[in-house]
Amino acid sequence: MTRWLEARFRSVFVVLTVAWALLVPAAAFAASRPSGEWTGGYVLALVVYRLGGLLCHQRPERSFVLFGAQLPVCARCAGIYAGAALTMAAASTWVRAPLGRPVDRRMLVLAAVPAALTLLFEWTTGRMPGHWIRALSGAPLGAVVAWVVYASIGGERTSARPR
Repeated sequence: MTRWLEARFRSVFVVLTVAWALLVPAAAFAASRPSGEWTGGYVLALVVYRLGGLLCHQRPERSFVLFGAQLPVCARCAGIYAGAALTMAAASTWVRAPLGRPVDRRMLVLAAVPAALTLLFEWTTGRMPGHWIRALSGAPLGAVVAWVVYASIGGERTSARPR
């Protein structure tokens, strides 16, 4: 894959990652508007809530409420998406050189530890941590996974010359 094409794919990934993170609260805003106020808002909310439901349980007691409406994803998922979006915004701003392998499995495991700890806490105590704790526990995982995807676009470079 050419560097130009890699750059375009990375740009698309950044835009989609940031757009999704922004659509989550935008859908709650649209859902909170009175019916008939903005038909496009209804469609936006419907699409985002349906897409959110494909990846998230959307349980009300585990979700932030914004503008008087439940977010289309739970607090942990919101944190994952926010972490991914912030990482992609930073990467698109500061990363200009070709990327190597940025992380290994240990980094992915370490990034999952905060979320795993909140789950362990829930399962052992029967109590749910606050929404902000759950959101913050998901942010590192979203950041690392987004970085892995961003860095892997284009794959390994191989030489056509025999060695």
